[in-house]
Amino acid sequence: MSVETRTNQYLETKIQTATPEALVGMLYDGAVRFLKQAANGLGEEDWRKAHTNIVRAQSIVSELNVSLDKTKGGEIANNLSQIYDYVNSRLIEANIKKDSQLISECIGLLSDLGSAWNEIMKSPKSANKAGVNIAS
Repeated sequence: MSVETRTNQYLETKIQTATPEALVGMLYDGAVRFLKQAANGLGEEDWRKAHTNIVRAQSIVSELNVSLDKTKGGEIANNLSQIYDYVNSRLIEANIKKDSQLISECIGLLSDLGSAWNEIMKSPKSANKAGVNIAS
């Protein structure tokens, strides 16, 4: 069994056994990782790599957006939705213009949100107040 196969199996198990709260954190981490790979692709003038990774990050941001429970989350959920919409629009622009500064801006926003999420998760009741639908 190759190292890549073992790594993929490990990641699959990690995802399947994670709590819904942990999955949200993984989504933030994944989006940031893909955006760093996209920025790397832009630096190498590998447009396909940049595009593919920007689209992957956009998919994650969209998933974060649809997971919001705007009824329970109220203003917080609505604000998060606006941030996710903004990030997606900036990523579209970054992909069109091949602009690494726009990607860096999105990395900063998603990193900050991921850090905030990790702090919120230290108090599980807070996640529900944030309007994130984490019921399994």
